[in-house]
Amino acid sequence: MITSVVLWVALAGGLYMAWNIGANDVANAMGTSVGSGALTLKGAIIVAAVFEFGGAVLVGGHVTETVRKGILDPQMFQPAGALGAEGPVLLALGMTGALLAAAVWLHVASRMGLPVSTTHSIVGAVVGFGLASLGMDGVSWGKLGTIVASWGVSPVLGAVLAFATFLVVRRLVLRQADPIAATVRWGPYMVGVVASILALTFVYKALKNVLPDPHPFVVGLGALGVGGVSVLVARARIRAPASVGDEGPYVYVERLFGKLQIATAAFVAFAHGANDVANATGPVAAVVQLAGASYAEVPASVPVATWILALGGVGIVIGLATFGYRVILTVGKHITEITPTRGFAAEFGAASTVLIASRMGLPISTTHTLVGAVVGVGLAQGLGALNLRTLRDIAASWIATVPVAAALSAFFYAALRSLVL
Repeated sequence: MITSVVLWVALAGGLYMAWNIGANDVANAMGTSVGSGALTLKGAIIVAAVFEFGGAVLVGGHVTETVRKGILDPQMFQPAGALGAEGPVLLALGMTGALLAAAVWLHVASRMGLPVSTTHSIVGAVVGFGLASLGMDGVSWGKLGTIVASWGVSPVLGAVLAFATFLVVRRLVLRQADPIAATVRWGPYMVGVVASILALTFVYKALKNVLPDPHPFVVGLGALGVGGVSVLVARARIRAPASVGDEGPYVYVERLFGKLQIATAAFVAFAHGANDVANATGPVAAVVQLAGASYAEVPASVPVATWILALGGVGIVIGLATFGYRVILTVGKHITEITPTRGFAAEFGAASTVLIASRMGLPISTTHTLVGAVVGVGLAQGLGALNLRTLRDIAASWIATVPVAAALSAFFYAALRSLVL
């Protein structure tokens, strides 16, 4: 039987995990906006708080897998399965241990200012629990291999698209004889393209929990409509100033791109809240469901109550507000110099990569994608524009995520099992 102590530990672990998601994942999503000066740290916290919480509660997954990412087979924990009558209890203990393990690793990474993947953290934690409870045969190594392969795909694709985006901005605007006139001419079309990409991302990422299978033609037509309207609005709003004074034309141009960057960051935050809150709420929902079950069967998926989603949303906001500044500084200032035009290119490249990968079914990391995009805009200035020492530390943390989380999870699982059973 699952005791109330395990339930409370799971709830505390879920809140702790959400806190660390806010400190790490949300912080790196807002890092380019703060690094470019488009948002102050306080402004980033407010924007993230509103959109992350809204995404988590309004369109966060109200149904989630019993075991995140399919790394383990829930059937193995049936009362008639390999672990016997204690199978459901062990699953609950494992999910609790996985939450604690992933949260502790994220806490360490955030303390060091290292942006790591929360999804990979929970995946590694589930792997550790699976090895400790079921042995080598209990883990879906093929599924894990697909996730590991994304370590290379997502940052490279993000870097390529961000690099190409910044080259376009530099060619059409920054290197023109009159950059303000060039912005007035090309800016509305850039706004339209961004609006279309964000509309597609919104449907396929933020709304995938409530619109699991939208018709591609309808979605595409809607995205084109959003883009067209955005072009018209931007044409009416973007006007050359009567005088730029002592600021110079580039300050005006960067200020305009800063506004576009803020809009992009808000959309990214909403989509992130809708998706990644499940890394904290999914295991909690599984434990809550198992605690109230008769153990006749371990379900493959479980409902997520609104109060659990709200708990995750609150934790994310608190994490960003209290501890997120370290990762913000790493992403926004310590990899390469970020201006609003470069930050815009990085966020556009990252959003496009996430959209492409989601349509292709590739399990990529948003964190890895965004860091890769920041590297891409840095490479547009030359290799010397990158802080290679910081990149070395980030790469090492990515490699360490799965094994460290797995080891911690196995430890917490063994400790909880010894205390409960």
